[in-house]
Amino acid sequence: MSHRPLPGRRSVLRGSLAASAALSLPAALGAAPAFARSGRPTARWGVQAGDVSRDSGLVWVRSDRPARMIVETSATESFSNPRRWHGPLLGPGTDFTGTTRLHGLPPGEQIHYRVLLADPDDPRRSGEPVTGTFRTASAKRRDGVRFVWSGDLAGQGWGINPEFGGYRIYDAMGALDPDFFLCSGDSIYADGPITGTVALPDGRIWRNITTEEKAKVAETLAEFRGNFRYNFLDENLRAFNARVPSIVQWDDHEVLNNWYPGEILTDARYTEKNVDVLAARARRAFSEYVPISTLRRPDGRVYRVRHHGPLLDVFVLDMRTYRNANSPGDRPADPQGILGREQLEWLKRELSRSRAVWKVIAADMPIGLVVPDGANIDAVAQGDPGRPLGRELQIAELLRFVKHRRITGTVWLTADVHHTSAQRYQPSRAAFTDFEPFWEFVSGPLNAGAFPATALDGTFGPDRVFVKAPTTANVSPAGGYQFFGEVDIDGHSGELTVRLREQDGAVLFTRTLQPGRVGQ
Repeated sequence: MSHRPLPGRRSVLRGSLAASAALSLPAALGAAPAFARSGRPTARWGVQAGDVSRDSGLVWVRSDRPARMIVETSATESFSNPRRWHGPLLGPGTDFTGTTRLHGLPPGEQIHYRVLLADPDDPRRSGEPVTGTFRTASAKRRDGVRFVWSGDLAGQGWGINPEFGGYRIYDAMGALDPDFFLCSGDSIYADGPITGTVALPDGRIWRNITTEEKAKVAETLAEFRGNFRYNFLDENLRAFNARVPSIVQWDDHEVLNNWYPGEILTDARYTEKNVDVLAARARRAFSEYVPISTLRRPDGRVYRVRHHGPLLDVFVLDMRTYRNANSPGDRPADPQGILGREQLEWLKRELSRSRAVWKVIAADMPIGLVVPDGANIDAVAQGDPGRPLGRELQIAELLRFVKHRRITGTVWLTADVHHTSAQRYQPSRAAFTDFEPFWEFVSGPLNAGAFPATALDGTFGPDRVFVKAPTTANVSPAGGYQFFGEVDIDGHSGELTVRLREQDGAVLFTRTLQPGRVGQ
């Protein structure tokens, strides 16, 4: 792969973070004292880029006070002859966050950018610039594509632990120099409070950085916003964001565990029982803290397709917003399913239009792994290995469509279940047979509790070729079982190689798929 070199990584100042297990936001991140004293805006939460294409990208920042966002781009780190972009005015209406769309960028090039925050009353007074970089998608097949994916951050009470190295998995992902990071959902745990200490089974103590907003389940807009800010306390994550753009989807924990539209809570931790109200607040915070191209549309949708040159299209699903209520999943008819009819028709249409060699379907939940919600089912598979029922009917419709339209190169990626595995779905093993074989790869968590492997449902004939998971529930990051995946598409052969990796980068499993085939 002809990836251009990136500037050296910033060192991780873990020692200063380890001084306290309960740090406030300003103390943890710190501002340049001269700028803080002068009253100039500062961007202590770093920068991030998202939804980068051949010629465009989104750049995000958060200010500590009202400010005008200004972005400058350059082909070099020296920022000679920069191009300037005037962004939005940042204020309390968006929690002082803002996103600026860059367009007309050269394809396949390293873009260096810096964000300046200017005093809205005196543009001459600006804070210290914050820099970042990303690669635009190449128009040349020979350049290849490499990206990483995972999900599930700060779950089950396992937050930022400086003694553990913080979110150190981001350091391992960044070392691979990926073109982008696909976050497969659960980028926060709004329903997961973080306490200062947690006792580990071996007698050690896990020490979390804590904040006020993470002391309880998120219900107010301010609390949802605080959940997103919490993750930016980690130096590894901020350094990663500054050099690797993201494609982000959401799942349940951005709102609360296993939620569905119309749900009314019985959980005593919540004073607001209407999940639709909570989801609206969560979506607003999500739109403020995550750079996504479609969130500014009138429908504010999360599902979208991201074109990444001739080799790759990424179809980002939303398996949460349009689903029906969780149930045992045994109905013989289910037109709404887990995607909703409009999203399903969109997906079929966009898959049939795609001319990319590989079509990655980024699902926030697995297809053939049983994910229970008490006596109900939260994902697709309901444990009955027979003909499709419930939400399986929608997946069967999609798989049949892919086969009969002879759409090649579909690969499913997901997270959600807090272990890593590889499944090959085969009609010869299935109750429903009107589809071509395909692969589903699972990775995660990034920094959350790890859980035993879930059961397989035989409806679509999954064969679990590889799995690594603990035998006990909620194993801390200190116990291992934190995972991410890598996808590497060779520009010459077109082969797609998937590597499932552990938190420090060690390869656990590798599979190479051949291009141009219906089924693998």
